[in-house]
Amino acid sequence: MQPVRWLASPHFNHRPPGIGIDLIAVHAISLPPGEFGSAYIDDFFTGNLDTAADSCLADLQDVRVSAHFVIDRQGIITQFVACTDRAWHAGRSSWQGRDNCNDFAIGIELIGDETHPFTRLQYRECARLCRTLMQRFTNITKDRIVGHQDIAPDRKWDPGRQWDWTHFRRSLASIKHLIPDIQ
Repeated sequence: MQPVRWLASPHFNHRPPGIGIDLIAVHAISLPPGEFGSAYIDDFFTGNLDTAADSCLADLQDVRVSAHFVIDRQGIITQFVACTDRAWHAGRSSWQGRDNCNDFAIGIELIGDETHPFTRLQYRECARLCRTLMQRFTNITKDRIVGHQDIAPDRKWDPGRQWDWTHFRRSLASIKHLIPDIQ
């Protein structure tokens, strides 16, 4: 279990006053599509993406997004935005009649796509991170960990059919060691 890596993203703001954190949104990302080993995601979330480096990145020229956390294929967790701040991960979204999920959700990106299965290490570390967040933000329950496709069903597919929710929930139930160094 490695410590959480910290890379500060400029793509965040403060949450609205009086809004509690009570949701986790799980996402999937790969840049370029189908590639998992590049630094493009770090660069994208920190505002340093060279969109001329690959033709697949051109559409991201003026896009400003972030997530609180990214979990790579080896299970390494990188934090980009403090949990108490509002990361820009959900976009136009709604959960149980509440719009603007960024206001009350923590975003976790998994490096992956719709074609390749997620790794055993990603399941373990996502469960460990979610269990840690559930301890810190007690209004987050296992039923309040959802996919991006659940909060933006007309726009988003992720984490998609490759994410095994049953396997994840079993992992979540068996976690014993939490992550001490998240912000």
